[in-house]
Amino acid sequence: MEGELIALVSVSAVVLFCIGVPIFLIIAHWVLWTSVITDFTLANLSLTLFEGINFFGLLALPLFILTGDIINAAGIAKRLTDFAYALLGWVRGGLGLAALGACGMFSAISGSNAATTATIGSIMYKELKEGKYDDRFSAATLASGGVVGIIIPPSIIFVIYGFLLNLPIGDLFMAGLLPGALMIVGMQIVCLVLSWKFGWGTVQPLRLGNCVRTGLRAYLGFVAIAIVLLGIYGGIFSPTEAAAMTVVFGLFAGVAITREIKPRAIPKVLLHSGQIAGLLVPLVAVSIVMQQLLSIIGAPAFVAGLFDGVGGYYATMMICMAMILVTGCFLESVPVVIILAPILAPIAYGVGVDPTHFAIIFVAGTAIGFITPPFGLNLFVASSITGVPFLRIVPFVVPYFIVLLLSWLAIVGLPELSTYLPSISGM
Repeated sequence: MEGELIALVSVSAVVLFCIGVPIFLIIAHWVLWTSVITDFTLANLSLTLFEGINFFGLLALPLFILTGDIINAAGIAKRLTDFAYALLGWVRGGLGLAALGACGMFSAISGSNAATTATIGSIMYKELKEGKYDDRFSAATLASGGVVGIIIPPSIIFVIYGFLLNLPIGDLFMAGLLPGALMIVGMQIVCLVLSWKFGWGTVQPLRLGNCVRTGLRAYLGFVAIAIVLLGIYGGIFSPTEAAAMTVVFGLFAGVAITREIKPRAIPKVLLHSGQIAGLLVPLVAVSIVMQQLLSIIGAPAFVAGLFDGVGGYYATMMICMAMILVTGCFLESVPVVIILAPILAPIAYGVGVDPTHFAIIFVAGTAIGFITPPFGLNLFVASSITGVPFLRIVPFVVPYFIVLLLSWLAIVGLPELSTYLPSISGM
């Protein structure tokens, strides 16, 4: 009888998802009723909700969200895009290449896919349109470039993944560098080929002076990146402390140096970041209870049984990748990590996959889900910024989707892309 009731609750959760109920409420609905069905006491439920997020390392989550908002408000992101265009504007499609490069640099500060698309898109779309790029291609480029927001460190999803799977967040940050760079270069090749084929974009002469000038103006962005990366990997800061230092630096730079953040605007920036953190942190808290309940009802063992007889590293990885990709088409990356990572990670470890390597495989797959319909959060963000309808962007995302899939396969087949930097960092 217990199994039938849990199945009924699960079906009701699917129905709630289909009618558009927020994912936090859906998971909370499932957790509450499954707790009652399995006699998982409500006192333990409340205790787990509190203790689940009573963890110092999780403070990096709201701080990196705030970092992205402050860097954008301070005008530092705009300076990074100007520098990228000065370097790449001399080739056909250079502005598109610069947009993708700027996404990579902003990702090294913000840690969010949607924030990367929103920030770089709001800066670059007008210039892409004036540069004679197809508006659908421009929107697709900005949506796809944002994918690396949770791969290139710092990454909000790496913080959550490391917290849930008990992995060093600093190692995950380091491991994401080469895969993120691979994905950016792959997308730049696509942009270059299509721009040459269709004659999109205008070409500007390469001026060394302009490169130097824009590079010097972008120094604040490089300092922010250095605080995060060198601070963590140099053993100076923990990821949480690095996030806090970057917030302080960004706020100082925006108020005192660029002067684009007015003191009266600071509460608005804090409120926006708090709203995003207020959506994510309760979701993480309820996910801890969800993991316990899934273990009680035997879900991990059931899924592991599905892999019996599959045999081998690559066959197991292909099934895991398929599950991650399909789930990512319907859910945002946070619930995908919450639901699937604790189940699939032990299976991957069982066929010899390094925990850090699988973390990169998993997060890369969820990142691709940001440009896959019907959910495709980055597609919605790009559509809202550019005014290009969602369905008109989708066909132009296909080439980027293909190269990201190829990059994902390379990450799976070449573990060194994920494990080499952590292995030499001494972390």
